[in-house]
Amino acid sequence: MEQMIRQHGGDPFVAVSVREIPFEQHDEVYRWWERVRAKEFDLVVFMTGAGLMFLRDVLVARYPSEKIAAALRDVTVVSRGPKPAEVLREMDVETAIVVPEPNTWREIVTAIAPRPERRIAIQEYGRANPELAAALEALGATVSTIALYRWALPQDTGPLREAVRRIVEGECDVVLFTTSIQLTHLFEVAATMGMVDGLRRALAHNVAIGSVGPVMNAALAECGLTPDIVPAHPKMAVLVRTAAAMAASVLMRKRRIPGGDTCGLAEIRSSH
Repeated sequence: MEQMIRQHGGDPFVAVSVREIPFEQHDEVYRWWERVRAKEFDLVVFMTGAGLMFLRDVLVARYPSEKIAAALRDVTVVSRGPKPAEVLREMDVETAIVVPEPNTWREIVTAIAPRPERRIAIQEYGRANPELAAALEALGATVSTIALYRWALPQDTGPLREAVRRIVEGECDVVLFTTSIQLTHLFEVAATMGMVDGLRRALAHNVAIGSVGPVMNAALAECGLTPDIVPAHPKMAVLVRTAAAMAASVLMRKRRIPGGDTCGLAEIRSSH
C-alpha cells in the first residue's frame, strides 16, 4: 500500500491498527472438527484465509493433513473471496463456491440460498457476524460457528496515536480504510487521547475518506461518517488509484478551498 501510494504521487503515513491473536485453547476447535469428520455439516464457509491457516495449523498437530483434506472434500466448501480459496488449493481441497465481490455476508447468503445444504458451519473472522447467521437461519439452516482468533490493538499503538494526531491537526489529506476494525481501533485510541470529537470533525469536514467497499461503508455510517472515495472494485490497489484521481476534487468540496494536488495520504491498516 505504501509503495502504491508513492507511485501515485502521495506522501504516505502507514499506521498499523490491528493484530490477529490466535486462541491458545483448542478444545473447541477439536470438538468442532470432530463434527466435520462425523459429517454433521453439509456446507462449510471459510471467511478468511488467515482463519483457515490457523485452523489448518491447529488440526495438523493432531490429524494427518491428508485426513483433513479428505474430510473437507466430503462437504460443500464456500470461500468468502479468493484468499481462503488459495489456502484450500494448497490443501488440495476444491472450492465449490467462491463468493463474488464485494464479499459481504449478503453475497454469501445469496450464493448459498439456492443450494440444498442447510447444515452449515462458519469459520468466523476476528469477531462474530450475527447478521450472516441470522440470514442463513431464516433460510431454514442450522448454523454452527467456530472462531480461531480475535482482533486486538497492536502492541505498539504509537503509529495509530500519531495517525489520530495528524488527522485532527490537519496534517493529512486522505485517510484510506480497508476493514471496519481499523475504524473501531482508530476511535478507540482517539478516546484515550481525548480526541474523539476532533477526529470525527476532521474526518467529516477536513479529510477525504477512502473506503474499500460496502462493509467499510457501513462501519463508517455507524460512526456518522460518509465515505468520499469508494473504488469500483473492493481492492486495495483500485482504492489507491481511485483516491489519487478523486482526492483533489473531494478536498475542494469539503474544505471549500482552491484546488491543488493532495500532499498526504494516511493509511489505517491491519497488521497484514
